[in-house]
Amino acid sequence: MTPSPSLADQIRALNDEFRRLGPLLGLAKFDGLWLISAGVQGKGPRFAWQAQAKVQTFDAFTEDNDPHGEHDFGSFETDGERVFWKIDYLQRWTQFGAEDPADNAATCRVITIMLAEEY
Repeated sequence: MTPSPSLADQIRALNDEFRRLGPLLGLAKFDGLWLISAGVQGKGPRFAWQAQAKVQTFDAFTEDNDPHGEHDFGSFETDGERVFWKIDYLQRWTQFGAEDPADNAATCRVITIMLAEEY
């Protein structure tokens, strides 16, 4: 008998899929938003596109940047700038945090891409 996935496993799978699909394809399955900070936008469209592409392909998760195993945060360098991204969970149709981020039907995922200095 295969054990059922843990809560962290379920959240990680949803986060990875949301992140990999990107801001347009993800709309088919996820109620979510992709936000690009003013600092990233200020670096120009090429920089913002590169940052988004790196978020979509990010796989450098470690104990330090992913202590809960949910793949909800990452950092990398692009064009000499340190960039962070994070995923927050909101309860759909409210302004409050999601009660159960593994419940995709009730959760709105919000991914924010920002310069490290904006964190």
